[in-house]
Amino acid sequence: MKSQDQRESEQLSALQRLVPTEFKLSCLADLQMLPVLRKGELHDQQQSALPFGRIATKNVAHIFQSPGPIYEPGGMAPDWWRFGRFLRAIGLTQDDVVQNTFAYHFTPAGAMFESAAKSIGAPVFPAGPGQTHQQAEVAAAIGTTTYAGTPDYLAAILAKGDELGLDLSRINKAAVSAGPLFPQLRQGYQDRGIMCRQCYGTADVGLIAYETDEMADGMFVDDDVIVEIVTPGTGTAVAQGEIGEVLVTVLNPDYPLLRFSVGDLSALMPQEADTPPRIVGWRGRADQAAKVKGMFIRPEQVASLLTRHPEIARARVEVQFDGKTDKLEVQLESENDNVPLYAASVAEILKLRAEVSVVPKGSLPRDGLVISDLRPMAG
Repeated sequence: MKSQDQRESEQLSALQRLVPTEFKLSCLADLQMLPVLRKGELHDQQQSALPFGRIATKNVAHIFQSPGPIYEPGGMAPDWWRFGRFLRAIGLTQDDVVQNTFAYHFTPAGAMFESAAKSIGAPVFPAGPGQTHQQAEVAAAIGTTTYAGTPDYLAAILAKGDELGLDLSRINKAAVSAGPLFPQLRQGYQDRGIMCRQCYGTADVGLIAYETDEMADGMFVDDDVIVEIVTPGTGTAVAQGEIGEVLVTVLNPDYPLLRFSVGDLSALMPQEADTPPRIVGWRGRADQAAKVKGMFIRPEQVASLLTRHPEIARARVEVQFDGKTDKLEVQLESENDNVPLYAASVAEILKLRAEVSVVPKGSLPRDGLVISDLRPMAG
């Protein structure tokens, strides 16, 4: 295992080769000099410079599409998305047989896990999602040992196998992602002799973090990405342990995404000596846009309020419905109690009337939310 100093030195060296020449980075903390790239901006870039916007991309083998639409490349190198590191970490070998139920259509998830298994030498059955009856039959017929897919779909396959009287006892590993892994679901698999571990990644950046065969708190961050946790809508880091927006810098010269917001909330855990950083896993969505009276409120607008008034330590917008109309309440942590000044800025920036209050520092929740939509059936 690499030491922390070695890991950071290698990451800095790779980062310096990827950043624009006008930025001089002497340490990883200097990443904050670079702008944040969010999905909306990437979408706009791609509309004007198809298919990948202004990102210098090379060695492309595939083009994928995710909702937005946003287009992502798939590279030529083996295990280009790095998910093989996750599969190795849960003990996959060339003697395993992988049943890959991730989608192969449009999005790269199926290709991600297939290339990962191939990099280890394990054969893959490219099942894709659905057709549960056939999934169970195939698993019994080919001796599937490892399931790859969403956390809950394996339970459906196992239940169908039980119904059909099939022997699926050779399944002993589950590599899951793209959904919540509830403790009772993991325990249910464990009770059947199946070790279930999860990873965190996206179509844009590939693998971000993963569990290992030895259970530990959180997920280890992959060595080829740098994860920052920031206040949603900004590029400003939160205190360690606080929930915030996940920014990922991918140290991949084929597709170098720098400070890319994957749109999720998470938190960094205290780092132990000479171990990779860990995150707590998925804690919700960072793109907390709320539509109020025909107008969108976005975290970036809340961030601009803090920029205009640096003495405000934290802001939170709550959207409620009083039975007749939507109401906005804006709470601000500040030692300055000039509510009229802040109310004028809120009205100008949000383009909506709001009730503004100043609260003591430290009183707002540290849950990563800057916009809290409390309306029933909000959507």
